Amino acid sequence: MVPAPIETIPPMFGFLKKSDTPEAPASPAAPRPSWGERLKAGLSRTRAQLGGLFGRRIDDEMLEELEATLLMADVGVEATQYLLDELKAVVRREKLETGEQLERALGEILLKLIAPLEQPLDVSSHQPFIVMIAGVNGSGKTTSIGKLAKHFQAQGKSVLLAAGDTFRAAAREQLAIWGERNGVTVVAQESGDPAAVIFDAVNAAKARGIDVVLADTAGRLPTQLHLMEEIAKVKRVIAKADPTAPHEVLLVLDANIGQNALAQVKAFDAAVGVTGLVLTKLDGSAKGGVIAAIARSQPKPLRYIGVGEGIDDLQPFRAREFVNALFEKA
Repeated sequence: MVPAPIETIPPMFGFLKKSDTPEAPASPAAPRPSWGERLKAGLSRTRAQLGGLFGRRIDDEMLEELEATLLMADVGVEATQYLLDELKAVVRREKLETGEQLERALGEILLKLIAPLEQPLDVSSHQPFIVMIAGVNGSGKTTSIGKLAKHFQAQGKSVLLAAGDTFRAAAREQLAIWGERNGVTVVAQESGDPAAVIFDAVNAAKARGIDVVLADTAGRLPTQLHLMEEIAKVKRVIAKADPTAPHEVLLVLDANIGQNALAQVKAFDAAVGVTGLVLTKLDGSAKGGVIAAIARSQPKPLRYIGVGEGIDDLQPFRAREFVNALFEKA
């Protein structure tokens, strides 16, 4: 699908609009699995790390294997030590004997650790509610923006997208396609200053009474300090357009990077003040334990998790739902 032509408003700026050409009706398809089923499937590789571990009585060897397994799942040293210490205390206190009891206890301790990350994003406090989205190239940032647009539309919100990744033409084109799919306006510019694009988008949203602005920013490596300063500039310019904004700074993380996620959270938080996280690509990773590492070492609200390419494969993070899927509970 090709984005519609740019309409110049003002010079060098434009709104990419939904095409007037009707799409052909979709052919009937098999019912899609529920989100819970997709989440279980998405966590299968992480869950496989635990496979067969709890099929015997508790002993020191089992606990050593569990420690190695948690580290392989990228739970991280600090969170692994916390989980094991808590687990051993429960084993002693409740006199647990079987692997099944140990698995159940581990699930409850993990839930206690990650539950504080469950803080749903409320976009009703401001209009427009301006969300600045950051992340390194390849994290799934631009795709996540498209999915978030659909998510907010399902809540009855009007959405505007700002194509602030002006350094990568493919990102702008990708965002335009997502705008086309969702029937959402995309404020874009062929080249130039990303801060100017987002400034224009915020003003356009105010004029049109838009509920939510999703502002893409150029992918940055946290080691590139001069580039991180540019994204900090974007945040300052947003504040000039709306002194209360941005109302949320989302950092998109790829689950496959494991412990590197902690370094990214720390670096982006220092540059732009991260207020929430999006964890993508859990379906392609055996490192879903990184959520525990984040909860222990870099606790930030985990707003959304993603387990697929579908437009509804990004959903709000729910701690109990995640633990149940990880241990394949009903």
